[in-house]
Formats: sequence, structure tokens, C-alpha cells
Amino acid sequence: MLADFITWSADPVLIDSFVTIRWYGLMFAIGFWIGFNIVARMFKREGAPERWLGILLIYVGVATIVGARLGHVFFYAWDYYSQHPWKILATWEGGLASHGGAIGIIIAVILFSIFVTKRNPLWTFDRLTVAIALVGCLIRIGNLMNSEIFGHPTDLPWGFKFVNSPEWQQLYAPLACHPTQIYEALTYLALFGLMMWMYWKRNAGERPGLLFGTFLIGTFGSRFLIEFIKNNQEAFEDSMAINMGQILSIPFVVLGIFLIVWAFMHPRQKLAYPNAYAPEPDKKKK
Repeated sequence: MLADFITWSADPVLIDSFVTIRWYGLMFAIGFWIGFNIVARMFKREGAPERWLGILLIYVGVATIVGARLGHVFFYAWDYYSQHPWKILATWEGGLASHGGAIGIIIAVILFSIFVTKRNPLWTFDRLTVAIALVGCLIRIGNLMNSEIFGHPTDLPWGFKFVNSPEWQQLYAPLACHPTQIYEALTYLALFGLMMWMYWKRNAGERPGLLFGTFLIGTFGSRFLIEFIKNNQEAFEDSMAINMGQILSIPFVVLGIFLIVWAFMHPRQKLAYPNAYAPEPDKKKK
């Protein structure tokens, strides 16, 4: 007879020695590594300069961390951090918001396009977001290993008892809860597969904005829906009809719809696929 719930007691720490490695950090790092290689294949396929990759990695890496941290500070806990501003730098205490990370990446890509590629930012967004969908999947697996960001109680057979979570112990024990981390991870994985098919099999990169719009709708549309069964992150959200995560998701979904409509209203831009990085300019020549 199958159990009607799953007891989840995973240790969030993978290695606890002179160096501590947590599953969340490992998933984050693996996501960035795989994502970097996916974008590298795209850049090579289209003949972009190889040096753009390292620059983009720095832009996006810094923007993700800074944006996610400031997103948490301003969107979810400004009352606290306005009184304890030095705590904003204490990222090891937790507190990252995906919407803030998204805003940070958008700003970074715009700056990257202005100062590095000299191309329409949509060119970078369309390729980068394919990789970000996979990164989002791995980050949610990290949240699962941390026994955090789970949902309301459920009697479904795949409900999880997060026995290592103080929040679960305080609010829901002994009830099983929706493993919303898995719901989001599977959604982002499916989105990643769809976008890879669109880029490699349908040459969707020839319609600027199509991949980016698909990413925004898939990511934040699913986030809006899953939030209905997910625990609120902050107490002030308990009195809201829709929580902060849902409010912040709406503009991204609207932007995604606009981009897809815009992409199909304009003619397809045929691209060359030399499958080789652009040659570096000869600095010796004047």
C-alpha cells in the first residue's frame, strides 16, 4: 500500500567540513555553468564574438545577486531593513527575491547591449532567457533541499511533510503540504525544453522578442498561479487578495504578451549561422 504523503528530511548541507557546501549554492552554481555553455553554443552558432560571453557572465552574475537581494529588501522587508540598513549586506542570513533578480538581469542586459554588443537588447534577452529557465529549475530544487518555499496543506498523495522546517513544524505539523518547489521546477524545466526546441528547431531567434516573451509568460504566469497554494513569504501578505509575488508577476506577464504580439507583427529577420565565433579584431592594425 502506498503512503498518502512523503516525509522530506533532506539535509540542506551536502558537505560540512573545512568547506561547507550547501545544495542550494551547488544548484545555483551548476545552473550558471550549464547556462553559460548553452549561451556559448548559441553565440558560436550565430558568429558572435567569444569575448562577449565572459563579459555577459559578469554582468548577469552580479545583477542576479544584487537584484535578488535588493528585491527582497524593498519588496518584502523594507520596514526591517530601513531600520537596520547594515543588514542589507548580510546575504548569508537569507533573503533573495526572484522578481528582484529578474529586474537586475533586465538592467544588466540593457547595459551590456549599450556598452558591449551595440545590438538591440532583445537579441541578448532571447538567448539568455533560454538558459535562465533551466537555472530557475535548479534553484527551486535547491529550495526543496532547504525545505523552504512550500505550499498549503494538502491530502494529495504527493504531499510533503517538511520535518526539518521550523515553519512547517510551527504552522502545519503533522499535515502534508504542497511541494510547490517541485511544481515550479517542473514548470521551468518544461519551459526550458520548449524554448530550446523553439531556438534550435524553429529558429525562433529570428523573431526578436519571441523567446523572451515566451519566457516571461511561462515563468511569471506559472508563478502567479502557483502562488495561490504557496505560503506567503511575509506576514503583511496575509491581508492581501493576491500576494506580493503575484502583484510583481503581472507586469512581466503583460510585457511577455506584448513581446510575442510584437514579434509576429514584424517580419522574420533571417540570420546567418556560421557556427564559429567572430574573429577578434587585430589590435596591431590602426
